[in-house]
Amino acid sequence: MIESEAGPASKRGGRRKESGDNLAERIYTQLKAEIFDFRLLPGDRFSENEVAERMTASRTPVREALYRLQREGYVDVLYRSGWQVKPFDFRFFEEIYDLRIILEMAAVKKLCERENPSPLLEDLKRIWLVPPAERLSDPHTVSMLDERFHEMLVEAAGNQEMAKMHHGITERIRIIRRLDFTKKPRVEATYIEHAKILRATLQQRTDQAQMLLKSHIEESKAEVRKITLHMLHSARHGLGENQE
Repeated sequence: MIESEAGPASKRGGRRKESGDNLAERIYTQLKAEIFDFRLLPGDRFSENEVAERMTASRTPVREALYRLQREGYVDVLYRSGWQVKPFDFRFFEEIYDLRIILEMAAVKKLCERENPSPLLEDLKRIWLVPPAERLSDPHTVSMLDERFHEMLVEAAGNQEMAKMHHGITERIRIIRRLDFTKKPRVEATYIEHAKILRATLQQRTDQAQMLLKSHIEESKAEVRKITLHMLHSARHGLGENQE
């Protein structure tokens, strides 16, 4: 029963009990944030009971949250051994980035060959072709806009299957791609590079647009790899110092 899922904290002071769905969503959101922020490191193992105690919940919403994270590729279930944050595989991400480059370059080629520009490009112009004073600076916001920039380029090409495949790739690399915006210079560079790609595409300069796009993605990939290695090293070093 849902009422039995609420932890002790939900009963204090006569507060209203948290529903099972809301509890599972809260646990999912918190665990995902811990993975993204490297508080739960790739390869870390834990049990449902440990999470339930830490989240002040029963195992049922914890299990629901973990299975959702498993479907999204963030954790693995270890039969009879609990759960594990999915180990980081740089080769996998390198291959995913390479596939992303192929799809986006193909999309830009199609856009440059169109007689009538896609309306989506007008939306991108309003976001990225702005004076420096009007640029956003919040890394989280720019990260989300960056993701949509690349998705909208592919969507504008008009191939739904290509767009669907690209969206799947975007989901799979989001955990590390957002690291590209932890440093202010990368936010500024993203505006500059997106503007160049967009202008070349609008002017139907296929070779230049593809070259700029490929360089932009490869620069991001290199930066993300460097930051990820640094964060993993720092996080593990910090945990080592705190261990008894």
